[in-house]
Amino acid sequence: MMMYGVLPRSESLRRNNMEIRKIVITGGPCAGKTTAMNRIQGAFSKLGYTVLFVPETATELITGGVAPWTCGTNVEYQKCQMQLQLEKERIFTQGALTMPVEKILLVCDRGALDNKAYMSQADFDLVCNYVGHSEVELRDSYDAVFHLVTCAKGAEEFYTLENNGARTETVEQATALDDKIIAAWTGHPHLKIIDNDTDFEKKMKKLLSEMSSFLGEQGPCDVKRRFLIDYPDIMHLESLPNCERVEIIQTYLIAQEGEENRVRQRGVDGNYIYFQTRKRNGVRLERRLSKDTYIRMLMEADPSCRPIRKTRYCLTYKNQYFEIDVYPFWNDKAIIEIEQGEEDTEILFPDFVNVLREVTDDEAYKNITLAKI
Repeated sequence: MMMYGVLPRSESLRRNNMEIRKIVITGGPCAGKTTAMNRIQGAFSKLGYTVLFVPETATELITGGVAPWTCGTNVEYQKCQMQLQLEKERIFTQGALTMPVEKILLVCDRGALDNKAYMSQADFDLVCNYVGHSEVELRDSYDAVFHLVTCAKGAEEFYTLENNGARTETVEQATALDDKIIAAWTGHPHLKIIDNDTDFEKKMKKLLSEMSSFLGEQGPCDVKRRFLIDYPDIMHLESLPNCERVEIIQTYLIAQEGEENRVRQRGVDGNYIYFQTRKRNGVRLERRLSKDTYIRMLMEADPSCRPIRKTRYCLTYKNQYFEIDVYPFWNDKAIIEIEQGEEDTEILFPDFVNVLREVTDDEAYKNITLAKI
C-alpha cells in the first residue's frame, strides 16, 4: 500500500488569516459543469476569493490515451486516475498556501469518489488500498460537494456529448451513471443536489446561491425541516445502494447567552472528521477541526448537557438528500431531516418512511433539548 495525495481536511489549511475551502463540482454527463465553472469564477472573484480550478482528471487521461480500454484492466486505470487526482489536489493546495491572499476557493472538477461510479465496491476498495486512504477519508476530504443532475434526467432535449470527446453515454446510460455518482457521494456532510426542475439559467443561479450560503457569503437560504417518523427498518436502509451509515457524537460546549456552541465527531469504522458549529441569531458558522483541537475543546463541555450519540443514515431519493437520525434511547421513533432552498418546496418521502408529523419548530425534539440532563 502506498500513500498518495492530500489527507483529510483539518486546520492545516488555515494559515494566518488565510482559509482554503475545497469543494467538488460533479454530476452526470452533460449536466452543465463547464458553464458552472465559468460562473463560479466570475461570481466568487467579485466576493474577494482567489478561485483555483483542478481540471477533470478522467478527461485529461482519456484524451491523452490512458483509458480503461487501453490499460490492462479497469482497476489499473482507476488506480492511475485516483493517484493523479490526489496528486493534483496536493499540488494545488501546496501552491494555494503560498499565495498572499485571505480567501481561496479550490474547485475540483469531479473528486475522488466519482471513480466509485465506474467500478464495483470490491474494486473501489482495491483502489483505496492502493492510494492508502479509506473511502471515508477520501469522501470527507472535501468541504462540500455540489452535484449537477444530468440533463438526461428532466431536460432530455438538451442532452449532447459534443462538448466532451471523452464521453460516449446514451441518455439511458447517462441517467444510470448520474444515479451512481449521487450514490457514491451519499454520506458527505454537505452534499447538495442541483436538479433540472427549472430552466438552465435558474439551475446555475441555484448552484451559486447554494455555494454562497455554504461559504457564509449570504444569509441562510436553506430551510432545514425535521419530521418525526416511525422507527425505520435498519436492515432495509443498510441494503440500499444510495444510503450510507454515519456515527455521530455531538457535544455541547459552554456558550454565551443566546448562542449555541457544539463540536461533533462524524464518521464510521474508526475514520472520523471533526467540526465546531456556532449558531446565533439564525446564523450558523461551521469549521473543521483537527482531532487534537476537538479533544481539547471537549474540556469546555457544558456540564448540563450529555453528549448526543446517534446513527445517521444519509439517503438520496428522487434528487433529494435526507438524513435519518436513529437515537439509542428511542426504539419506536426517529427523526428525518432535509434541507430545502424554499420552505414550501414539495418533499417526496421514500415510501418506506412513515412520517408521523413535522417537528421543525418543536423544542422537545431539538438535539440540545435531548442532550439536557
